[in-house]
Amino acid sequence: MKNKLRYVLLSLFVIQAGLASAQFTMGFKGGVNLSQLTMGNFLTTRYDANGNPYLNYNGQEVRDNLQESFDSKTGWSGGVYMRFGKGFFVQPEVLVSTKGGHFDIQRNHGDVPDVARIEYKFSSIDVPVLFGLKGGPFRINAGPMASFRIGDNQNVREAIRYYTTSPTAMSEAILGYQLGAGLDIFGLSIDVRKEGSFSNLNSFQVNTGGSTTTVKQKLKSWQITVGIRII
Repeated sequence: MKNKLRYVLLSLFVIQAGLASAQFTMGFKGGVNLSQLTMGNFLTTRYDANGNPYLNYNGQEVRDNLQESFDSKTGWSGGVYMRFGKGFFVQPEVLVSTKGGHFDIQRNHGDVPDVARIEYKFSSIDVPVLFGLKGGPFRINAGPMASFRIGDNQNVREAIRYYTTSPTAMSEAILGYQLGAGLDIFGLSIDVRKEGSFSNLNSFQVNTGGSTTTVKQKLKSWQITVGIRII
């Protein structure tokens, strides 16, 4: 939590320092997020409601596959941005976003397994602080981002309750980054960015056959936005 507080204080310092700059612009922006949940693949034991290994018809423990999916989920993003500077600039933003992803569980009930797709969606307040260079209408920028979760659909907790005896650790705040390029034309700011996370979105322990493994879920996204300058 201390690291998150330092990030917020640093963001406020950057904004305050930028107010002294001769070049200042501000506007509203909005667009879409194309996000993907990453976690790897794990073969793990299924447990019953009493916490005992679930046994198949042949008396052996049922072992299911948790599998990451390469499909992306579409969400949205919107908020305000400020830009301080001209050639070199600093651009803090405050955005409300929805993101998410998918992962699959291959369940081995009998001779023929079936696959259940788990859809995960959450909303957050994102605070990126980007540093960039601008030449003419073109920009490149990159910087850190703090993301604060404000809601989720609980599907992850429900889906993994048969595979772990430990509670799911769902991070309320995530540290990540954004990098990309943009175009300013006719009062509009068009941006395409890649977004990644340094910290885990979710983490939980599963039994992988005599040992315990921590499954770490992270998120990576592409963001496409259009901004309207008001100052």
